[in-house]
Amino acid sequence: MFNKAVGIIGTGKYVPEKILTNKDLEQLVDTNDEWIVTRTGISERRIAAEHQAASDLAVIASQNALQAAGITADQLDLIIVATVTPDMAFPSTACVVQEKIGAKKAAAFDLSAACSGFIYALANGSNYVASGMGKYVLVIGVEILSRITDYTDRATCILFGDGAGAAVLGEVPTGRGFRSFELGADGSGAELLKVCGGSRNPFNQQLLDERKQFIYMAGNDVFKFAVRIMGSAAEAALEKAGLQKSDIDLLVPHQANMRIIQSALDRLELPAEKCMINLSKYGNMSAASIPVALHEAVEAGRAKDGDCLVFVGFGGGLTWGATVLIW
Repeated sequence: MFNKAVGIIGTGKYVPEKILTNKDLEQLVDTNDEWIVTRTGISERRIAAEHQAASDLAVIASQNALQAAGITADQLDLIIVATVTPDMAFPSTACVVQEKIGAKKAAAFDLSAACSGFIYALANGSNYVASGMGKYVLVIGVEILSRITDYTDRATCILFGDGAGAAVLGEVPTGRGFRSFELGADGSGAELLKVCGGSRNPFNQQLLDERKQFIYMAGNDVFKFAVRIMGSAAEAALEKAGLQKSDIDLLVPHQANMRIIQSALDRLELPAEKCMINLSKYGNMSAASIPVALHEAVEAGRAKDGDCLVFVGFGGGLTWGATVLIW
């Protein structure tokens, strides 16, 4: 076991200026605002400008987080970017961010765990500091899902948006910081939520004609999995931390669907006021959802010194993750 307490010492976010509302989607596919809000809780989402790549969003969120942490980029020892929409297949988006922010000392890599990615990255980053390998780690969750969303598919195009959130990890006083992590995966569900490409199915004209460059989701199956795993993963993280449901001061869940969030609240016996929800404004931003929600909670004064925060998410893979953090 490591004897250093590691926590989040600064957060930041960036969301693109362009807003895509449910009314806008009514012009693209056979849907309507009431149907979308009733089934998902989403009213609008942000869409990156044509010239923006994932690194561009990540850089702004990172600079905000570094400022909040009171450190400079050249003090960073590691940068981890959680994303499924990198600038390119390789090099990593983390390396591009490293150059753009001037983090000359930092090692850098990308991590792919879909919507669970930010929690997976926190686990890696916190252990990096706790082990003494580095002093400061920058963890970023960023997605430009609009580039892989099929706006002719009414089942999926209503769900996704673009954005970036970042957190700087460092040593914190004893009694604060991360208390536990619960990570998991079930590869038997890999086909339920995916985008083709890569060595298994390299893009060719047939794949493009079949629109397989876009997100495919078996909605009902993923929904059932999410409802089950969100609550159980959070409970497992609490048990590891030696805490109870009643100890939670703020739940910061992956923002995918209001019904899924509500199911987690019910299982954890939490009132809505103990949950950070910004789903209606941004939709599902995959790896960016939790860090953006966390930053907005911090800005709103909802994360107070000594508070018990629980982050929990699920994603393609299938993957899941939860962590308990004493703020």
